[in-house]
Amino acid sequence: MKIQQKKLKKKPVVAVGVSGGVDSTMAAFLLKNQGYNVLGVTMKIWDDKQKNFKSGKSACYGPGEKEDIRDGKKAMQKMGLKHKVIDLISEYKRYILDFFKKEYLAGRTPNPCVICNQKLKFGFLLKKIVAEGMKFDYFATGHYARIKYDPAKKRWLLLAGKDLQKDQSYFLYRLKQEQLKKVVFPLGELRKEEVKKLAAKSGFGAYAKKIESQDFIEGENYSLLFGADLKKPGLIVDEKGKILGQHNGIHNFTIGQRKGLNLGGLAEPYYVLDIDRCKNRVIAGKKSAAFSNTFFIQNANWIAWKNLNKKIKAEVKVRSSQEKYACEIIPVEKRWKVKLKKSQFAITAGQSAVFYQKDIVLGGGIINLR
Repeated sequence: MKIQQKKLKKKPVVAVGVSGGVDSTMAAFLLKNQGYNVLGVTMKIWDDKQKNFKSGKSACYGPGEKEDIRDGKKAMQKMGLKHKVIDLISEYKRYILDFFKKEYLAGRTPNPCVICNQKLKFGFLLKKIVAEGMKFDYFATGHYARIKYDPAKKRWLLLAGKDLQKDQSYFLYRLKQEQLKKVVFPLGELRKEEVKKLAAKSGFGAYAKKIESQDFIEGENYSLLFGADLKKPGLIVDEKGKILGQHNGIHNFTIGQRKGLNLGGLAEPYYVLDIDRCKNRVIAGKKSAAFSNTFFIQNANWIAWKNLNKKIKAEVKVRSSQEKYACEIIPVEKRWKVKLKKSQFAITAGQSAVFYQKDIVLGGGIINLR
């Protein structure tokens, strides 16, 4: 199995981000078996002082982290590899949790995984490894994505993983050239089922059976992050301002949401159409009103070029789990207008729009509806 298209030095040291799951474990296994010097590193982000979380569904942030760290360490020991746990608790709080809360309270719906990859996993984690005296040439993770160098453009390109059902390139679009240059994705050419079979064959069958992360925090909903003091009741209104009901905090809602509105006496279901932070209102309406074919992006990160300054045709994902839609990207002053060929449901402010041409990730940005 070839790890990917990037040419590595002879016998380089590769630090592997280890999560305790099957993907990162097999990434380390493949690199070790191909003769690379492998060092396993795991982020510690859970703050033991948190008391309102209960270990439940598999997630990145929660008390279940202890078990994941233990599993990661056991896997590295079984392979005879060194393993180091890196404390990023304060960084995670500042750049992920505080950011997430700020965005939600502003009426936007952020994607914390995108920011975590950029700032923590491919950022602070590597800086702390170096600060603690550990030398490495490349950094690898178990993401299903690929990297190649384009000599004509003199740029590193990010590509979707071969397994399109598992492709994780959406979550990596904010990586910079200096990060992509040092990254290796050993699973990029493989399918998930191949990785699970390899794990079972190699004595890591228990890892293949582990439940994968379903969200970024453990718990029933995000209210655990906000606390009772941030719950500000307000009105639910229709598009004309007619009062339909009340809500118990705008952080409980996102565009396209149906559950939780608790609106009675309507001829058909209503969905969240918009969130007005200034008036502390949730705007709801018929499903048909939640479709749109135009939005803007800002705070863009372009991978295929230094900057996009001309209109182009591409495909876009407006959520990680959705298919790609045909679109045009049009530069407008310091942001970009996106026109979809066909209207789509619940395009949401704060989420990421990621653009593709075939399997190449062009880049992306944060969605702004106006």
